[in-house]
Amino acid sequence: GQDTLVVTETVNKPKLRAIIAAETALYLGTYSYLTFVWYKDVERVPFHTYNDLLGDLQIDKFGHSYIAYLESYLSYRLLRSTGLSKGKSLLYGGPVGFLLQTPVEILDGLHANWGFSWGDVAANAAGPLFMVGQELLFDEQLFQYKWSFHRSPYYKQIDGMLGKTLLENIPRDYNGHTYWLSTNVNNFVLKDKLPDWVNLAAGYSANGMFGVFRNVTTYRGQPVPKTQRYRQFFLSPDIDWTKIPTRSRWLKTLFVGLNYLKLPAPALE
Repeated sequence: GQDTLVVTETVNKPKLRAIIAAETALYLGTYSYLTFVWYKDVERVPFHTYNDLLGDLQIDKFGHSYIAYLESYLSYRLLRSTGLSKGKSLLYGGPVGFLLQTPVEILDGLHANWGFSWGDVAANAAGPLFMVGQELLFDEQLFQYKWSFHRSPYYKQIDGMLGKTLLENIPRDYNGHTYWLSTNVNNFVLKDKLPDWVNLAAGYSANGMFGVFRNVTTYRGQPVPKTQRYRQFFLSPDIDWTKIPTRSRWLKTLFVGLNYLKLPAPALE
């Protein structure tokens, strides 16, 4: 008879259980923080929706998809590290970003000054789908989703509106956000003429924003300077840190973390 090759999984079950416990704790911790801290002093109202698809020139939506992408990809890689098959790791890890973001949208719909946003839900789904789709099509993240931030000149112009400290600026000043898709140059153009870690990144940003849909004229009694809201598109050199050869486990771990951030570099706008 014909010999049949049987391939079995060797799964590190203690590690798998630890990952599941950690992600469950993260999920419950996020929900508890939102319920008891973030929304503590916000009026509870009947469930309602809020259409902010055109707000912030879509920078907020790129942020939602990036965070969900990151959460799903990290979950996928952690599951793969236990010995779980690629298919099962994608099946269980792929939706994690969407599932972690969903409580935020539901709670937004139950509190004043916010609302359940279908645009946010779509963005939360787009990030994980982008990750899973690439693994199925290319067996890797051919296009790496990255983020960069700089303190925009706008935050100094209105006291407190866009945050005073760096930690306040990051979530409040979308003028400083840029979202990138980075890929290896050899994949498309030079065909192994450059080192594997040399990337080219395409970026999207926006500027001149002092409000969600349109710029406000005053903020807490302060006049807001008139600015033009506009989009920006960039091309910039980048690095795939994970392609830099090293035997150091510490450096390998550091490089994995760095790979989700865009290298500061000159850009063509």
